[in-house]
Amino acid sequence: MTGKVFRVKPGARGVTFFDFCEDFRVCPFTVVIFPAHLKDIGDVRPLKDRVVEIHGDIKEYDGRAQIVLSQLRQLGAAAVLVPKLPKNYDVENKGHYSAGTFSLPKPSKTPAKKRQTPTLPIDIPEDPADR
Repeated sequence: MTGKVFRVKPGARGVTFFDFCEDFRVCPFTVVIFPAHLKDIGDVRPLKDRVVEIHGDIKEYDGRAQIVLSQLRQLGAAAVLVPKLPKNYDVENKGHYSAGTFSLPKPSKTPAKKRQTPTLPIDIPEDPADR
């Protein structure tokens, strides 16, 4: 299947869709990438507005034809346009990820010594050897 990708759209629970028509509701075909496969394929957002060739079995779902994209090689020549996802990418976080921030380690706290008031008068027992 060859076509121009109008939109790369995230769906519910980390599923990603390629829309090949301006209005996806009347489009007879779509490509679906499930979250488990997205980590193996990479960041597909650069494929927007590009003509891609997708290989795979065409299946019917909800009255429309679709291909489930599960491997990068299914994209053919367009696979070179797809960068790898960062290691800490979380598909459930809907594309928001960060490389993180650096901060110095916090100093460990030493427990404060409890102040005790001395008891007065101090009773010193007599040494029996002094008698």
